[in-house]
Amino acid sequence: MSHTPLNVLGTALIPCSYDPLTGYYRDGCCNTDEHDQGSHVVCAKVTQAFLDFSSARGNDLVTPRPEHRFAGLKAGDRWCLCAMRWHEALNAGVAPPVHLARTHERALLHVTLAQLQSLSVEDKVGD
Repeated sequence: MSHTPLNVLGTALIPCSYDPLTGYYRDGCCNTDEHDQGSHVVCAKVTQAFLDFSSARGNDLVTPRPEHRFAGLKAGDRWCLCAMRWHEALNAGVAPPVHLARTHERALLHVTLAQLQSLSVEDKVGD
């Protein structure tokens, strides 16, 4: 990427999570490009309800997959989610909270800022 990625607030994108290590590039950020078919751009604090929802739709985010450097998620972890899956979960009433400053601006191609803000959680400095 040749420019500084922006978040949905129009400021510099800040990392989502290093533990567990998330992101399409596994760089801790919800960065994306044209190769990211799922648009993994929404930084969410996953809930058990969302993990169950995702699993029921064929995307098990709980089971560790060491071959993909994936330890499995638990409720409370931050993770870069696919924007469309987050939107689907929103419509089902199980969307997890999002961190706006950690969510890539490309999320706005799939959801509105108002939808994201309706479930936003405040970031703490150093968090």
